[in-house]
Amino acid sequence: MFTRIAQPSLSAQLTWSPAVAILGPRQIGKTTLARALLDSHTDAIYLDLESPQDQARLGEGPLFLQAHADQLIILDEVQNAPGLFSVLRGEIDRLRRPGRFVLLGSASFELLRQSQSLAGRLSLIDMFPLLVDEVGSDQHTLQILWLRGGFPPSFTAVSEQASWAWREAFIRHLLNTDLPALGLNVDTTSLSRFWRMLAHVHGQLFNASAIANSLDVSAPTVTRWLDHMVGALLVRRLEPFHANLGKRLVKSHKVYVRDSGLLHSLLGLTSVADLQGHPMTGASWEGFVIDHIAAHLPAGAIMSFYRTAAGAELDVVVESGQHIIGFEIKFSVAPKVSKGFWQSLKDIQPHKTYIVAPVQERWPFAEGVEVIPVGDIASVFATPQR
Repeated sequence: MFTRIAQPSLSAQLTWSPAVAILGPRQIGKTTLARALLDSHTDAIYLDLESPQDQARLGEGPLFLQAHADQLIILDEVQNAPGLFSVLRGEIDRLRRPGRFVLLGSASFELLRQSQSLAGRLSLIDMFPLLVDEVGSDQHTLQILWLRGGFPPSFTAVSEQASWAWREAFIRHLLNTDLPALGLNVDTTSLSRFWRMLAHVHGQLFNASAIANSLDVSAPTVTRWLDHMVGALLVRRLEPFHANLGKRLVKSHKVYVRDSGLLHSLLGLTSVADLQGHPMTGASWEGFVIDHIAAHLPAGAIMSFYRTAAGAELDVVVESGQHIIGFEIKFSVAPKVSKGFWQSLKDIQPHKTYIVAPVQERWPFAEGVEVIPVGDIASVFATPQR
């Protein structure tokens, strides 16, 4: 088992919150993380709500929860039991003590919609694919993680072929089972074409009309499909930075497949050699780095991108309190930046800017700008910004 960065947050939140929800796509490691609690809590109970047997154990809910009120109860795939949330609310109000429940969910929009009744009683943890911080930052490991992605079964597969086969089967399962179960009732062929189209516009401004025309559906339909993919934690929607700068800012959002391994499967890239010189290599690296930035965002921070009609552009802008941190992402060991980069810094005046590149050590690039490896992103947010 890898030491996940979500572990300290989970342990901390269980000391003060009655219920903690871990959100993340299927097979990302939520259950493994939660089961580790069984080793440290001798009185913990684990129930998988996809299992009829465990559903039967839970029964109507109130009597079971009251009978085990002194134990930590872990409820996996909790979105499959929507009626349980009102029961949990009553039980928490009856006996409000920290560390009573851990809820695991594979669909953020569905779980959050159902959990509205637990407002003020539930804290949230986002579970990300494996990160450089968790598996190692040497060049070989970095290449494997980037190619295969951060789903543990894909990353730890015995070969590239085995990793590829796992991802292909996983994508088929998502298309045929998981997404329809979450309310995306679209024929598998159309949904597969849509997801592959998203892969080909990975890192680009999203144009619903253009995709709709290709699929022979309406733009609102494509937008609804995208909402489901975002809610299923499979696609990231990165919004543009908005500020009163007197500039003509781009208003469309960008889209990213949230795991580099899934992206490469959708694009048909099976090896590191396939990535070398491919037109999507830079965009793939950009999404990989953005996943790491998102995983380390401080509480309450907002992530966006900056682009103007005049050509000023910055890949990521993080607003954390009164501080603004900029990130430019380059797939080069000797990164170069454009005139638009310098104009973006003049426009938004970040406190510090980092160029994230496939390098092994960091170095100063210019005043207020530093080149860093992806493994140093965590330290950016750990260091107070001046």
